[in-house]
Amino acid sequence: MSDRQAVEQTVHLYVEGMAFANEAALKKAFHPKSSIIGHYENAVEWLTRDEFIAAILQEEPAPPGTQPYMDIQSVDVEGDAASVKVTDDFAGMRFTDYLSLLKIDGRWTIVGKLFHLHR
Repeated sequence: MSDRQAVEQTVHLYVEGMAFANEAALKKAFHPKSSIIGHYENAVEWLTRDEFIAAILQEEPAPPGTQPYMDIQSVDVEGDAASVKVTDDFAGMRFTDYLSLLKIDGRWTIVGKLFHLHR
């Protein structure tokens, strides 16, 4: 598998983990020290991975068999660093996420998520 494919696989893991409230998938996709940052409800939201996962788990998961909406618009990989722009849906809202990934011990992991909530 190429690095680009592995990065995209991590993004799929993240989006599906979010859609189906899969805590294990989200913990695998995100580094324990990652940050999730963006404007939500007219305030800057700055979350740790575990705070983000807790917020996801409070929402109703998508029904089994649902195909989560995900549009990967760009992937840039340079050595052990990558950047991805992806648009996805969660809890009836559409987001564009800018994900920073780092290859650690041979595995791509999200170290930062900057999001924009569409209105």
